[in-house]
Amino acid sequence: MDYKVKDMRLAEQGNLQLEWGALHMPALMEVRKGFEKNRPFRGYRISAILHVTKETGVLMRCLKAGGADIALAGGNPLSTQDDVAAALAKDGIRIYAWRGETVKEYDECAEKVLDFDPDIIIDDGGDLHTLAHKHKERIRAIGGTEETTSGINRERSMERHSILKYPIIAVNNAYTKYLFDNRYGTGQSTIDGIIRATNIFIPGKVVVVAGYGWVGRGVAMRMKGHGARVIVTEVDPFKALEANMDGFDVMPMDRAARLGDIFVTATGDMDVIVGKHMRNMRDGAILSNTGHFDVEVNVKELREMAVKHRKIRDHLEEYTLRNGKRLFLLAEGRIVNLGAAEGHPSEVMDLSFCNQALSALYLIENKGKLENKVYKIPDEVDRRIASIKLKAIGIGIDRLSERQKEYLGQWDFGT
Repeated sequence: MDYKVKDMRLAEQGNLQLEWGALHMPALMEVRKGFEKNRPFRGYRISAILHVTKETGVLMRCLKAGGADIALAGGNPLSTQDDVAAALAKDGIRIYAWRGETVKEYDECAEKVLDFDPDIIIDDGGDLHTLAHKHKERIRAIGGTEETTSGINRERSMERHSILKYPIIAVNNAYTKYLFDNRYGTGQSTIDGIIRATNIFIPGKVVVVAGYGWVGRGVAMRMKGHGARVIVTEVDPFKALEANMDGFDVMPMDRAARLGDIFVTATGDMDVIVGKHMRNMRDGAILSNTGHFDVEVNVKELREMAVKHRKIRDHLEEYTLRNGKRLFLLAEGRIVNLGAAEGHPSEVMDLSFCNQALSALYLIENKGKLENKVYKIPDEVDRRIASIKLKAIGIGIDRLSERQKEYLGQWDFGT
């Protein structure tokens, strides 16, 4: 079996990690039972680029239990958990991932999983879908899925330019994904990454959150809960107004740059924090990014401005500017919750990866019926996942009576 990981001797520890993850992902384990019984992926090849965490490992084992042949690469040079990668390699999964890859090695790993000639492509950020369209004259894939907002933006661009070669299910746009993973998962794991990298005290700090989408909302909410004073920067008037009514100060980054102790970018766009902002920051300001790609903080400008650079501890670099101010960059400007920590807790990834598993199944069941478009996950699948999760954690809910259903469906009864 072909694979490339850091150290196969870590496999036993990786298995323990995977057991711990599975224990806290009861909904996905319920989906797995159906896969084991029906083997819906028998004869199908799945290629994936995902962050190789214990949660991803539980998903890979779920798909494998359903009969899939799998090739997996890491979603970020810093996000792979090497013990999990070793355990998956021992399972017989073609995996090409290790922590600390160079950009060139990352690209080579992506090529390897695409060379597997997949039927289904599972992606986190759009790199694999983009590679498939750029470098393969014939794409055999019947469809794909996408985990992130950043990736969906790229794939919708492909659709607009009429170059998309297969249907893609926008997993990120499922209610059971973005309302929980993006908001609660990123909110907690981002703070986890910042604290692991710095061990700083959050209460009383001024935290600037750039972007008030679901990720930004989660980070702002959790930072406020830790006792921080939160400033939000936005370009969207609706989101800015919402942030204001949620009790946060809202202002442009030019002004916020002078006030913040900690900066967290969460926009999905580039150049959110650039040189002009950095020059005006306080001595000791901490820069971090929780968007998918490492383009939100302009690290190139930071390096060019610095007269001195040194590594303080893992995932914490100090840059001294000409004016004597010191700025601290976390996880090289890459996604901090995975670069400096372990990503989202298993409980919230339980929902996200149920979406991935059932979206892959939906593509198989609807082979040849879908157009080359980006689709929202079907509502019935989304609701099924929520119901599975509620049952798994022991929560019951009410049901509408026939009279209530009739009332909601009529038009002529009012005051």
